[in-house]
Amino acid sequence: MNNLFVIAEIGINHNGDINIAKELIDIAKSAGCDAVKFQKRTLNVVYTKEYLNSHRDSPWGTTQREQKEGLEFDKSEYNEIDAYCKKVGIEWLASAWDVESQIFLRSYNLKYNKVASAMLTHLPLLEEIAKEGKYTFISTGMSSFEQIDQALDIFKKYDCDHTLLHCVSTYPCRDEDCNLRVISNLRNRYGCPVGYSGHEAGILPSIIAVALGVSTLERHITLDKTMYGSDQSVSLDKQEITQLVNEVKLVESILGDGTKRIIESELKTEKSLRYFVDW
Repeated sequence: MNNLFVIAEIGINHNGDINIAKELIDIAKSAGCDAVKFQKRTLNVVYTKEYLNSHRDSPWGTTQREQKEGLEFDKSEYNEIDAYCKKVGIEWLASAWDVESQIFLRSYNLKYNKVASAMLTHLPLLEEIAKEGKYTFISTGMSSFEQIDQALDIFKKYDCDHTLLHCVSTYPCRDEDCNLRVISNLRNRYGCPVGYSGHEAGILPSIIAVALGVSTLERHITLDKTMYGSDQSVSLDKQEITQLVNEVKLVESILGDGTKRIIESELKTEKSLRYFVDW
């Protein structure tokens, strides 16, 4: 992949409302993001019956099932998302949490796949994703090198190109826990592009990650940090995601291409600072 690829993670911050999802797509597009990302689950596969029947207060009821059903989009809503993203001109992708969901997403002929950190050890799901051969972003939160090795063996088997995303799965991630030097360790160990999926409250670690040469940057976005939802408070609002995209593009420009050259504006300076002296 060329240049920085910015993914705006909508996830479940739409709160089950397709209109909120569209507003978030608009924010991502206007901010200059390259793609938006959602999450897809088959609830009866991902969670046990006992867990789904357990208590949880939410706007949709008092059980985990009611809460998760309230957040889950179905076929008709994903059809709208697909059509809307094509209309505004932005890519979309989703992280599947089970094989059935990955097969569901396949019907949209998406350009990219995504492996969530929680799914990195779900080997049957990784097989289902890798065999599609689509470019895949793989988050590495909560994972050891040995677990990443095992996951990448599957992607290598299917010759499936991928980017690893350094990630710390805490919400929010404290600045002192970001450990951005892992980015170069991942790059050196695996010889593949490395990105950063950030869960910090601000934007500085994400900017530093870009300065360290990540190829992809993923951040959660929200309409309002005070809205219901476990990810809202660690997400960036419209102003913040716009600021972040503007600043990381500036960082890319400042870093340049690494080729040592004498630029045209230096020639005038050279004449005034170097050639007036008779060596």
